[in-house]
Amino acid sequence: MSQAKGPNAGSSPSDQAVDAGEILLEAVEANDRTTLLNRLLARIQRACRADAAVVLRPAAGQWTLVARSGDHAKVPLELLAEAMDREELVLAGVWVAVPLRVSEDLAEVLAVRSTDSAKASQARRTLQTMMKVVSSALSAADARFADRRRLGQLEAMLQIANQWNQTREVGPLLERMAAAATRLLEADRASIFLWDKRTRTLVGRPALGVKDGELRVPDDRGVVGQVVQTGQPLRVDSATEPERINRQVDEALGYETRTILCVPLRSRSGEVIGAFELINKAEGAFGSEDESVLAELAGHAVIALENAQDRQQLLSNARQITDQAAGRVAMIGECPAIHALRSIVQRVADTDLAVLILGENGTGKEVVAQLIHYLSDRRDKPFIAVNCAAIPDTLAESELFGHEKGAFTDAHDTRAGKFELAADGTLFLDEIGDLSQGGQAKLLRVLEEKLLVRLGGSTPIATDARVIAATNQGLARMVGEKRFREDLFFRLNVVTLEIPPLRERGDDILLLGRHFLTEFCRRVRRPVPVFSASAVARLKSHPWPGNVRELRNLMERLAYLSPSERIEADDLAFILSPREDGAMVTAAGLPLTDATTDFQVKYIEQAIKRAGGNMSDAARNLGLHRANLYRKMRQLGMQSPR
Repeated sequence: MSQAKGPNAGSSPSDQAVDAGEILLEAVEANDRTTLLNRLLARIQRACRADAAVVLRPAAGQWTLVARSGDHAKVPLELLAEAMDREELVLAGVWVAVPLRVSEDLAEVLAVRSTDSAKASQARRTLQTMMKVVSSALSAADARFADRRRLGQLEAMLQIANQWNQTREVGPLLERMAAAATRLLEADRASIFLWDKRTRTLVGRPALGVKDGELRVPDDRGVVGQVVQTGQPLRVDSATEPERINRQVDEALGYETRTILCVPLRSRSGEVIGAFELINKAEGAFGSEDESVLAELAGHAVIALENAQDRQQLLSNARQITDQAAGRVAMIGECPAIHALRSIVQRVADTDLAVLILGENGTGKEVVAQLIHYLSDRRDKPFIAVNCAAIPDTLAESELFGHEKGAFTDAHDTRAGKFELAADGTLFLDEIGDLSQGGQAKLLRVLEEKLLVRLGGSTPIATDARVIAATNQGLARMVGEKRFREDLFFRLNVVTLEIPPLRERGDDILLLGRHFLTEFCRRVRRPVPVFSASAVARLKSHPWPGNVRELRNLMERLAYLSPSERIEADDLAFILSPREDGAMVTAAGLPLTDATTDFQVKYIEQAIKRAGGNMSDAARNLGLHRANLYRKMRQLGMQSPR
């Protein structure tokens, strides 16, 4: 086996930059890690001209498939182990492997298989070039997923603590504690051990397979004994520490313990009074994040066991997460239009008025909606964003208002809709102009009555979510064309906020560019490069059809890919030139609505062309369902390709 060295000589810097931008954009837009990995693997497979690309993770002494693209074949285990041990890219025959660090507790290996060793060598060079941006994209996405997961855990713990504090009997309370912990941390079993110091015994409940559901063990034995004696949490994996598992208990219960996580239970005075133990993580071993969550859960368990009703700490933690999220939302800019917009946002946030946000794609409509939410009294409640353009007509009612089990063929379970998820918070309806006529009628009824009924149900459910809508289309024109309901238009259009396109914001282009560049350079721990006069002129003269989103992506690419401490105009050419060839520039002098329509038509035409006429691929690349793409094309007066 050989260590990979050398740059990728098979692709130009321009191609690499475009790929990097697309990779980083996918990381920003992905909703979960599996989806992101599958998309990245497909991209890596194509770039390496390989017949397979896989990601595997070590778990309990074995390798588990996480994601794949192409034909899956058995990867040489010694290659995976070597890549993990050496923490660098490794080539072996037709395989290339490189480690991926997920967290301090968890690592994975990405492996690519070529048809022969020559192609594997080329794949090695391509992969080596791509991995910096792939790793950065995964790290950024993982951080975002972790924030979202943490907030979800805090919200879940708030509900759990409320349920526990309403349970007065210890037996049912311990059962509820165990059930909540296994569900929240994806474990097989859980037990709460209370320490009887007089008899030097630990009494654990619930204990499946034990008479009366109660397990008694000496307080100096096993993992639980060590935790109560030392007061320190403990994680054990039988794959690496088999001697730490008490097999006598396993034999007595007819059970196999693979992994254990155990944290102490402490009274308000700090005294250890027992332990909270989880057994057998559903996937892999328990990590530090699991330990932190269980420790916090244990704190609330003690409060419930002592029949205390004080939940201030949990509320404080949730508020801190909300404050951190609010701190990351800012409307940056000094142009008069942004000053005026910021002032209106601050005034409207204190009300419950419906808000309609207008602006081109990428101008920051969701940022404005989030700012309104975090400045309002609803800031501690959910902010739920829905892209109406991404909802198929047949699923609009289910997505927004929920459905009962059996309401339609695939309704295997009852599910709350977005209105319920946004209870007492804010529901952001992006691309409202793309909502179907049927969806518009149902939305109007809910807004007027403040009541909804799940699809297939009959029970009215009250809703107090504040609705903020946004669109890049001319809704007034669509009303005149009978494509948008007039009554819904007036219901949503109580307050209108219009975000100017980036090309009209003058010096804000440079202000935003420096802000984004500083943010991304801090992430990669490099000095922030400066813009030359020619680069500034080029930034200001660019039409920015993608607006702030395009500028942000550009700054991210520069932070990761530009080696110089000074950015020249030529450094921007490989990114800006595709937009400056006239293909996507709308003729000057058109009204805003016509110019927006013209841009959308050209953008969709280019997406179809890039997909080789494949409408499914074009829709996927545009973030739409195929049916919604056809509907959008009909709205724009476009002909479907033959």
